[in-house]
Order: sequence, then C-alpha cells, then structure tokens
Amino acid sequence: MATAMTLAVALCGFVVGAVIGTFVAWAKLAGPMPVRAVADGYTTVLRGIPDLLVIYLFYFGGSAALGAIGSLFGAQGFIGMPAFMTGAIAIGIVSGAYQAEVFRGAFQVLSKGELEAARSVGMGRWLMFRRIVAPQVLRYAIPGMGNTWQLILKESALISVTGLVELLRQSHIAAGSTRRPFDFYMTAAALYLVITWISTILFQKAENRSLRGLRRAS
Repeated sequence: MATAMTLAVALCGFVVGAVIGTFVAWAKLAGPMPVRAVADGYTTVLRGIPDLLVIYLFYFGGSAALGAIGSLFGAQGFIGMPAFMTGAIAIGIVSGAYQAEVFRGAFQVLSKGELEAARSVGMGRWLMFRRIVAPQVLRYAIPGMGNTWQLILKESALISVTGLVELLRQSHIAAGSTRRPFDFYMTAAALYLVITWISTILFQKAENRSLRGLRRAS
C-alpha cells in the first residue's frame, strides 16, 4: 500500500510537471518578453531552492490560507492541507522547472527546415504542433524525462514530512514500533531500487521505439 502511494504521488507530480513544463517551455521559446522573463524566473527559482522548502511552503502556506477561510465561517484551530494534494502539486511545480528545460532543449534539436517547410505549405500552428513538433519533441525528450522521473521518485520521500504514509514514512513507523530500523529501511531501499530499475527499462524501451525509424534511415 505504501509503495502504491509512493507511485501515485510521483506519477501525479510527474503529470503536473509535464503540463507546467510544456507551457513554460513555450513561454521561454516563443512568448513575449514579459512572459519569457516570468518563465526564466520560475525555472531559476524552483531549481535553486531546496525541494523540501517548497513542500513546507505549500503545506503550511496552504494550511494558513485554509485556516483564514475557515475562520470566516466560524472554524477554529489548524486546518491542514491534504497531504497527497500537497505532495503532488509541490512535486509537480518543482519538476515542471526541470521538464521545461528538457522540452526546450528537445525543441531546439528540431530541424528548422521542417518547420519552414510546414509554414510554406500553409500548415497552421496547431496542426504543425500536432504533426511535427510534439512527436519529435517527445522523441528527443524521453531521456531527460526519464531522469526527471527518477528525481521525482526520490523527491516523493520528502512528502513524509506532511504525514502522508508513503514508502519511507511506512518504513519509519514500522522501524519505530518494532525497533528493527535496519530491516525496514533496507527493505525500503530495495523497493526504491526495484522501482528505479523497472522505470529505467520502460524508458529505455520507449526511447528505442521512438528512435526506430531514425535508425533505419541512418
């Protein structure tokens, strides 16, 4: 159950980060100057501060906001943010900064001749994005996305500070109740390694499949 929780919060954070990263990459590549400056600031700040600090800011900042709203309706005391939601959003926002750079780098690999040819035949932006840009950006971004996924898996352990019972938190609870910390922490390490190993295989297969046509043409 704890392993499933780790995978769930990591997967949600990865998807949130991919969506954010897509828009931030677009802003840095083609947005107007003010939007580009905001996007640059976002990636600089989120990659420059500790991930645990981001989680604390979201959890306690969100809880303070919920408490202020609750006080308007007569509620008293501390109102905590949902731990899973906090983890998914915090991880997603942090990973979005890294995925934005992955997508931006993948876009810059694209052949400018293909884009110019698409414009010359009257292909609209959305059609060009769907048929030319998106498939090739995803192809070149797979290795970087795999690295980001591995980073997110490790970041998911930080969510235990909010009380979410994921893999590391469950190991901590079991170690404290049985006084056998080595056994449970080594088990957690083994499970993380298994997840990482399976993830590496899946991303490698996806990369090989995406490059199959290019290899035949070479």
